[in-house]
Amino acid sequence: MTNKKQLCSAAPTLDSDAAAPPVNSRGKVIVASLIGTAIEFFDFYIYATAAVIVFPHIFFPQGDATAATLQSLATFAIAFIARPIGSALFGHFGDRAGRKVTLVASLLTMGISTVVIGLLPGYETIGVLAPLLLALARFGQGLGLGGEWGGAALLATENAPAHKRALYGSFPQLGAPIGFFFANGMFLLLSWLLTDEQFMSWGWRVPFLLSAVLVLIGLYVRVSLHETPVFAKIAKAQVRMPIGTLLKQHLKVTVIATFIMVATYTLFYIMTVFSMTYGTAPLARGLGFSRNDFLLMLMIGVIGFGLMVPVAGQLADKFGRRHTMIAITVLIMAFALVFPSLLGSGNIWVVMAFLLIGFMVMGLTFGRMGALLPELFPTEVRYTGASFSYNVASIIGASVAPYIAAWLTANYGLFYVGIYLATMACLTLLALLTAHETRHRAL
Repeated sequence: MTNKKQLCSAAPTLDSDAAAPPVNSRGKVIVASLIGTAIEFFDFYIYATAAVIVFPHIFFPQGDATAATLQSLATFAIAFIARPIGSALFGHFGDRAGRKVTLVASLLTMGISTVVIGLLPGYETIGVLAPLLLALARFGQGLGLGGEWGGAALLATENAPAHKRALYGSFPQLGAPIGFFFANGMFLLLSWLLTDEQFMSWGWRVPFLLSAVLVLIGLYVRVSLHETPVFAKIAKAQVRMPIGTLLKQHLKVTVIATFIMVATYTLFYIMTVFSMTYGTAPLARGLGFSRNDFLLMLMIGVIGFGLMVPVAGQLADKFGRRHTMIAITVLIMAFALVFPSLLGSGNIWVVMAFLLIGFMVMGLTFGRMGALLPELFPTEVRYTGASFSYNVASIIGASVAPYIAAWLTANYGLFYVGIYLATMACLTLLALLTAHETRHRAL
């Protein structure tokens, strides 16, 4: 089939006499898939940052600093439990009602939950209700993000030319480094402009409340979308219960897809939440860097993440998804064995090298997921399948990663955090060895 035929021309409906559905321009696909995930990840990461530097002091009883940090990280994990529920809920409507309306609903769910966090009173004001309400709002964040990623990935790949699906699939993946960059940048700017007392009193709330403006922008872009041509072709042939069909008829590929994502998740949350926890902890428990210094280092490191995401898409289009993922997973294993000595050095330049290398590896593995996971599933359960496997992997690879890494460091040392990451990479490698190449698979 020629390249011209692979472009996103209007796909016919099941009725050959019906009018061709409207199509989205390439620019609109890029902007809509990117801006939504950037906002969602911004919301998600401001929580991750605040969970380390703010929430232990605001929402939990004081006394034992380590215990408060671990409790805060536990609420961080709640969203990962909610994400598979969100993927099943939003995936159901995404596979039955369409990608567009579901993407709007997931963005609203995430945005409202984030704004609520910015309005919550602290432990000193309402006592134990403070962490409970925080956990509930965090659950809402996870619910929204559970439906967001799959829809954004499908919006990109189902509108893409077949020979550029991985490149198009990297557009929503760029939302992760962009959201992370601006989340940390916002906290860094507030830290520069405000005193510590002002920041801890009210300044930390600003990014959460600002999210409302960003959500309105995202909604404006997404409401103007047309349904994807691929979904339009099966609009009259949906399955009744997508999650049931997925688990009954496509269980094996769901398990494979889940474990393909595990190493990526573990690497990312070690590079972000754990590294900040360890980097800003006092010298007796960490590296003793100031909060502002480490935030700035993370922002520099995440630039390497963003640069590698489209590179990953191009490599996957040229050499295939499976072979390139196997190579990158082996690279993650190698990085896992050397990073404890880099991070543990305490030297600012060596730690900066650790962040740059780790984030670049992260970009190479994360960038191709926007195409790889959707391509594993048939159209009628693609939203549910890609979202569900992506988010179940978040429980295994991400939800407890900062907690386990912090516990391993406190009890056994950084070397065992590397062993932990290498073990998760082994699980991903096994999944890849049982998977099939999807580059030439038609959507």
